[in-house]
Amino acid sequence: MAQNPFRKSQLVEYKNTVAGHDGVLSDQSGSTVFKPCKETEIHFYESAAAHPAFAVYIPKFMGTLSLGTDPSLAAATAAAVALGQSSNPDQLPIVDQISETVLKEDVWSPSGGGKIKTETAIVLENVADHYTKPNILDVKLGAQLWADDAPPAKREKLDRVANETTSKALGIRIAGMRIWEGTETLQESDPALIDGYRVYNKEYGRGLTPETIGTGFETYFQIKKGDGPSKRIKEIIKLFIRDLEGLQHVLESEESRMYSSSLLFVYEGDDTALQEVHKSTTSPFLTVAPQEGFSSEDSDDFPNVAPIQAMKLIDFAHAEWTPGQGPDRNVLHGIKSVIRILEEIL
Repeated sequence: MAQNPFRKSQLVEYKNTVAGHDGVLSDQSGSTVFKPCKETEIHFYESAAAHPAFAVYIPKFMGTLSLGTDPSLAAATAAAVALGQSSNPDQLPIVDQISETVLKEDVWSPSGGGKIKTETAIVLENVADHYTKPNILDVKLGAQLWADDAPPAKREKLDRVANETTSKALGIRIAGMRIWEGTETLQESDPALIDGYRVYNKEYGRGLTPETIGTGFETYFQIKKGDGPSKRIKEIIKLFIRDLEGLQHVLESEESRMYSSSLLFVYEGDDTALQEVHKSTTSPFLTVAPQEGFSSEDSDDFPNVAPIQAMKLIDFAHAEWTPGQGPDRNVLHGIKSVIRILEEIL
């Protein structure tokens, strides 16, 4: 089987992160992301293959890459580079080399949002790839944000965050946004505008209440106060609702626990690119009826159609399958809240 070697020195900083930890990298094409992670997240992604209906709603997992300084460890394979470039399975590389120095996650190890202390990165598809100007939203899920192995101090801290924000009441919190506004605005006088994107950090979401969180979603969809969503934005919101309802259906039939996971939303922020998609009368994203197990972002069956939106469940550092314990009501509570908010915007 052919393999395409990848070295850490060939990777670049990934600039589309809106929440989470530092240190995320991408290949130079931008099609693949390399996220530092711990063993539990690797195991969860690997185990998702046994849950195909669920796997539709998470980024495509392509393996792992060692971030160690030893050249023999740094040489790994990047599946995403060949993925989608070849229809011959024998030509698709595999990424499976895990450094022996990866940390065992026997207990909760808080990082404070900085870089995770690990020498292994998980290799995933870049959900924001193929968009001209991706508008990105990260929504943290759950009223309970800690897993059973979290020490008392961590539980107390995360419970305080939940109680002081929208997490406790709604099971969701806006963790970050990145919205395309264009390069005409004078960036020197507006530090929140970076390369034409207006960036909202976690403090923005923490300042919202259950009564005002709808305005946060309206901001993401660039709906001005007093105005309703445009026809195009309505269609995008409806597609997000469809994806959320599909994920809800799947999780109601699974037995799992996912703490501090997030919903990642992406839609096309470039008006010209969006107009081109809308000109196509054959676009499956604008005409297909809701169906179980279909994600509107997954355009593999429609290679000539550019995506206009995507929704994925991400961040599985504290996730596991829990046979016999029933569905994850904590996560489902948050998903239902998002559906309700989006329906109210319509």
